[in-house]
Amino acid sequence: MLSISWASALLFAVLPVASSTPASRSSCPNYGSYSMARNEPLSSGAYRLAYQRPSPECRTFNSSGVEDAIKRMKDEIYDPDLFRLFENTLPNTLDTAVKWRGFAANNSDEELAFIITGDINAMWIRDSANQIAPYKAVLRSKTDGIASVFRGVINLQARYLIISPYCNSFHPPPESGMHPNINGAIYSVTPPYDKKIVFTCNFELDDFGGFLQLSHDYYSRTGDLDFFGKFQWINAVQSILKTSRDMQQPTYAEDGSWNTPSYTFQSQTMTSSGTLANNGVGNPVNYTGMVQSPFRPSDDSALYNFQIPANMMLSRYLASTAEIMEKLPNKGASGLAREMRDMATEIRDAISRWGIVRGPAGDRIFAYEVDGFGGVNLMDDANVPSLLSAPLLGYVGRDDAVYRDTRRFVLGRTNPWWCAGPVISAVGSPHVRPGAAWPMSAIVRALTSDAEAEIMTAIREVLASTDGLGLIHESVDSFDASRWTRQWFTWANGLFGQLILDLAERKPQILKESFQPFLIHKS
Repeated sequence: MLSISWASALLFAVLPVASSTPASRSSCPNYGSYSMARNEPLSSGAYRLAYQRPSPECRTFNSSGVEDAIKRMKDEIYDPDLFRLFENTLPNTLDTAVKWRGFAANNSDEELAFIITGDINAMWIRDSANQIAPYKAVLRSKTDGIASVFRGVINLQARYLIISPYCNSFHPPPESGMHPNINGAIYSVTPPYDKKIVFTCNFELDDFGGFLQLSHDYYSRTGDLDFFGKFQWINAVQSILKTSRDMQQPTYAEDGSWNTPSYTFQSQTMTSSGTLANNGVGNPVNYTGMVQSPFRPSDDSALYNFQIPANMMLSRYLASTAEIMEKLPNKGASGLAREMRDMATEIRDAISRWGIVRGPAGDRIFAYEVDGFGGVNLMDDANVPSLLSAPLLGYVGRDDAVYRDTRRFVLGRTNPWWCAGPVISAVGSPHVRPGAAWPMSAIVRALTSDAEAEIMTAIREVLASTDGLGLIHESVDSFDASRWTRQWFTWANGLFGQLILDLAERKPQILKESFQPFLIHKS
């Protein structure tokens, strides 16, 4: 397990670190304020989108691979507003959210990278994985500059997953010299955690999937096997497996007695989605073989603790990263690889048995959440992993029969969180409110579609929903583009950049189209 204590790391904070933060950083504008302005030059299309990139000296990380991709796409994208949105969004994490990079105090070879989620000064396991994932498109080898960011994020996530595997967001590491902004909210959580390390402690199963997915992405692009055996990656996987086994436990033992839960969470909150029922345990569950996720990818509490998309993600990436584990020469690695594969199969079998149900139209669809007693929650949430994103996760193909029927359910009025209107029609989330569509869902819809008309509609709606700011909002009122939440949401920004790079490979003809609200004749 992790061999350095959080306190002792402070003693080594004087070690030199590699940081991309420029010396003139204090003169750079606060991006939270900067991104609220219609910065010039505006794009030349009808939407007149703002330019939202900080000046090069104010960017938190500069990647030649990303800059080359932006230059290349300028010739590939016909619509000036679409190019501006791509130009703003693809580099948004690198431009604004790589808060610190350096090395571990007890190992000068162990790279670390602290990535903030955007307008919140903490690092979420899930968000940071998703924020970095789009850059796999420009990752070619372990010597690329962007490769060090992948390694730094994986290493810091591994540290956090070892120290507090039930927690989801964290303060900067002590090596950074940054002072944590202590969360003043009142929580009662089992197991207890250190508030100097942890920002919030919602147990969200997709954190495990995000860590494993980022590991898979890095290895698949670089083939850098040695990296995974050098530092804390194996210990982090052990922590994931143990915690997942603990969270497979049902509420009741075979003799009917109550099993003491391994995790509880209570908080003082104004919303029912900010705490767990039944004294912090959540609603009862039966044994299924799936892993409980008391909180959703949105950070909201679950209705039923077996969240199907998060289990899909965990199953898929346990299986894929088992291929890394089995190749490592480290002691015990081959046994861990078998355990990873066994759990992946167990979860997949459980989803097939418990997670496929009859939908409102009588067809077989994936439920969003189940409890193993027959309780079923039919809905989808915009946050990834979602049911809509199942092919994006690599869990099923786009043509899978159950997925096709699930997709029809999700993208229509049978889904209680389908938000349709003249501005944008997309899946929303209880995290905000009814009627607030999430552009993230429209982006995922395009990423998981082969239909050009559907993809183009999704792009048009996202383009029309930025309120002129040229960034992807968290949510947008489906009837009023001026009513939105969060303009600095790097996860969604990166996902849009990922979509455009995907289309450049998969359907380049779409990028030659106009997405203006009126017809432009091509010269």
